[in-house]
Amino acid sequence: MRNIILILIIISAALLRILNVGRFGDWANFTPVGAIALFAGTYFRSRWTAYIAPLLTLFISDVVINYGYFGQITLFYDGIVYVYVAFALMVFAGSLIKRVSVLNVFLAAVASVLIHWIVTNFGVWISGQLYPLNAAGFVNCYIKAIPFEKNLLLGNLAYGSILYGGFEWAQRQFPRLDLASGLSIR
Repeated sequence: MRNIILILIIISAALLRILNVGRFGDWANFTPVGAIALFAGTYFRSRWTAYIAPLLTLFISDVVINYGYFGQITLFYDGIVYVYVAFALMVFAGSLIKRVSVLNVFLAAVASVLIHWIVTNFGVWISGQLYPLNAAGFVNCYIKAIPFEKNLLLGNLAYGSILYGGFEWAQRQFPRLDLASGLSIR
């Protein structure tokens, strides 16, 4: 029952990413995906489920979004490995939350953005397609990504508040969801 509820929460949040296709503009990267990765890492007792649920959600939403943008189904794209490694590391960051609190979720949201920034932009730089493979290109790549990472942080904080706050509230209302998860709230 608990896993089904968690998966339904993740799917609901992922739909928000899909429904915003084509409306990003200055808000590109303001999505629930980072918060979903943290949330899954925190609440799924099975490590396999913790990783599979958000990565599969990311994959499916990527396919839908790529279809929305390009009119064709794209399963893999340049840099996909770096993106998925970053999100797997975000799940790991979520698994480090042993006590759900505003501070712990905030710190995990910040850490996940730093992870995403370091890993994905290294992939962009190392591809050599947008930036020269030298120190200036490296620095420029990371600087140009800051607005996107700011939006990811805002998305992590906004959606994380909803996901964590909503599930903590639900556990209080429906104690069966708690199932001795070993987490405490403060």
